[in-house]
Amino acid sequence: SVIKAVWDVLDYRGSNDSGLLELSKTFRACKTVRFPSSLSNWLWTAFTYTAMVDYPTPANFMMNLPAYPVKEMCKIIDSFPVGADVVEKAFTAASLYYNYTGDQKCFEMEGGDDPHGLSGWGWQACTEMVMPMTVSNESMFPPSGFSYEEKSEGCFASYEVRPRMNWITTEYGGHKIDKVLKRFGSNIIFSNGMRDPWSRGGVLKNISSSIIALVTEKGAHHLDFRSATKDDPDWVVEQRRQEVEIIHGWIDQYNKDIAQM
Repeated sequence: SVIKAVWDVLDYRGSNDSGLLELSKTFRACKTVRFPSSLSNWLWTAFTYTAMVDYPTPANFMMNLPAYPVKEMCKIIDSFPVGADVVEKAFTAASLYYNYTGDQKCFEMEGGDDPHGLSGWGWQACTEMVMPMTVSNESMFPPSGFSYEEKSEGCFASYEVRPRMNWITTEYGGHKIDKVLKRFGSNIIFSNGMRDPWSRGGVLKNISSSIIALVTEKGAHHLDFRSATKDDPDWVVEQRRQEVEIIHGWIDQYNKDIAQM
């Protein structure tokens, strides 16, 4: 409820210069922000990426974070007294993502660096992987729709390209990917952790005997691909073992087929 409420409060308080100045102080911005949307984007990034990297052990994939950082964010919000300011709550929770180590004196809200190269996803989303997304009224994020015209204009303004809306579905089977892969695909593992928001668009059921879906209820974004640690839960270790076993089976079958030729 705190996160759901904060967006309208930011828009209201940031509607004038004095409000933006106060918000900049609350958010410890390195420079006074010019637009309330900059603060909203800062929060949105923290909450979405933390959900994505909700790993069971401490990690530094996007930022340095503790184990199960979503739970830690919730603890931060719940630790505030009743009636505390929702903006202060949301900022403090988001600071876990940006400043878990405590070494950031201020935050770049506008025109900051892109240390992880995330802007590359913008280019790909404009040229190959167009992902129409909407947000419902039930979400903790502000409701939004999708407009191809707005997407196209945004892509052209940023990269001077127009998105090919149907390329991904034409190339990979898209809306009926299970039927396409069952006829033409083989030797694929679709790995999904259900804590990862991207699992909503994942393949969660086996398609054939060689197109396998491995799903972990507590897994997050490509957790199985991360380096092993001594603190990995047993279910992560087991998932990796299964993946290796499946791939070995493909290789063994290939070698048998070659030997019979």
